Amino acid sequence: MTGVGTAMALLGAAPSAAYGPAAPAPPPPRVEPRPAEPCPTPRPTAENPEIIVCAPKPEGYRIDPDLMKAERTMKANKKLKRPERFADKSCATVGPMGCRDGGGINLMAAALTAAEMARRAINGENVGEMFITDPQPDEYQLYLAYKREREAKEAAAKAASGAGPQKNSANGPAD
Repeated sequence: MTGVGTAMALLGAAPSAAYGPAAPAPPPPRVEPRPAEPCPTPRPTAENPEIIVCAPKPEGYRIDPDLMKAERTMKANKKLKRPERFADKSCATVGPMGCRDGGGINLMAAALTAAEMARRAINGENVGEMFITDPQPDEYQLYLAYKREREAKEAAAKAASGAGPQKNSANGPAD
């Protein structure tokens, strides 16, 4: 036998050994969704003329009502602002000399502001609050307020209905 013949005999002797990776498993059989069972209501008759309509329950997500209320509030309270002009025209009519006795930088107020900033930073407080000149709640703060309000109403309704926290019977009878 020649070398080629020997190789052919060896390849023919082992047909189960395949070249390459194993074949992937066949995909699972596809399951077709069954249609929903029809509504099990009787047909209207002369004795019972009532008609019942069945509908599937809608699925999906629900947007948080507190978030929607906060967005509506922000949209309703939005004021139109005029464009700001930062050019200083307070001394425009004085002439070529500019402003006399004009205010400079109030160094005492700057030093006090810097000291207050340092104190707040050391105590871990919010330094940025110092620079808010027109405090308006943002959308997140409104959301938190409406959420607290809704939770308080739900807790009050739950307490009014008598579904308060139940006592554990292992602790003995309730007084």
